[in-house]
Amino acid sequence: MITIYPFGIVGERQVRAFRLSVPGGFCATVLDFGATLQSLTVPGRKGSVDVVCGYDDIEGYLHAGGYQGATVGRFANRIAGARFDLNGKTYSLYANDGRNHLHGGKTGFSHRFWTAEPEDGPEPALRLTLHSPDGEEGYPGNLDVEVVYRLTKECGLSLSYRARTDGDTYLNLTNHSYFNLCGFASGSVLEHTLWADADRYCVPDGELIPTGELRPVDHTPFDFRTAKTLGRDFALTGGGYDHCLVFSDKPSGFCKRLELRAPSGGITMSVFTDQPAVQLYSANFMNDPIPFKGGYPQQFQHAVALETQHMPDSMHHPGFSDCLLKAGEVFLSTTEYRFFIF
Repeated sequence: MITIYPFGIVGERQVRAFRLSVPGGFCATVLDFGATLQSLTVPGRKGSVDVVCGYDDIEGYLHAGGYQGATVGRFANRIAGARFDLNGKTYSLYANDGRNHLHGGKTGFSHRFWTAEPEDGPEPALRLTLHSPDGEEGYPGNLDVEVVYRLTKECGLSLSYRARTDGDTYLNLTNHSYFNLCGFASGSVLEHTLWADADRYCVPDGELIPTGELRPVDHTPFDFRTAKTLGRDFALTGGGYDHCLVFSDKPSGFCKRLELRAPSGGITMSVFTDQPAVQLYSANFMNDPIPFKGGYPQQFQHAVALETQHMPDSMHHPGFSDCLLKAGEVFLSTTEYRFFIF
């Protein structure tokens, strides 16, 4: 079932919320502003809980930081120096993270209206499309992007991406939801356990830009190949997790790469994806004065983001995943979050 309701005004345009639901208490609310996941309610031991952070009205999404639940692009994560060279030309991007470019720039996909088309049925879905013109935020090529949110029969939320350009460009799309499987207003996530099929990580510099080194996770706090709590090695990270973990080469294609579990809440989230990496972010800067839904205050490490994507700043590092989308080619990718009670 799909329910549509107003969610505020931006300029003179009405923001719409689309609530996708299936029997059993599993439902997702998605906004046509930023193609944003505003809530995700999952059946738990003691009833259904909303496991993603977000706001009660559009003002939070307009004025608070953090990209809560948004679809980010053209290029998720960071690009060093807010510039890149392509086909013999240098392109200058908007520097919105010091001297670097972050999550698409000044506006990005996260603060744009998307065209929404609901698709009701046993697996209700919302198809959102966006046109990014040549030169927007400094990127070359006209780009048409589509993301489809779908509730699946496996108690999953599937996000499928499709993009096409008429000129060579760089592309890196992700969803920036923050998860707390005990409920977004339940406190710290450092007791959540995480398993990640990642055997290397991108070593960052002081500006969180990759140095170019892909270091094995062995004997580091970034080794989640055996599940452990987020808090176990937290003090060894140098300020918290904000690192790109690179998935192992085998298996390949769409498969399970991550599993987040909340022992006290009894909910497990398995993440299936065809992307080569994930940005693990433990909400180290989550202290915006604008409160979350229900007035719950933002606090450090009260949620965790698992942003499946290509490697950051990849155009500057030979050997990183290839983010070049050539004219006429089609980019396709899917990430699915599946939930279980244990």
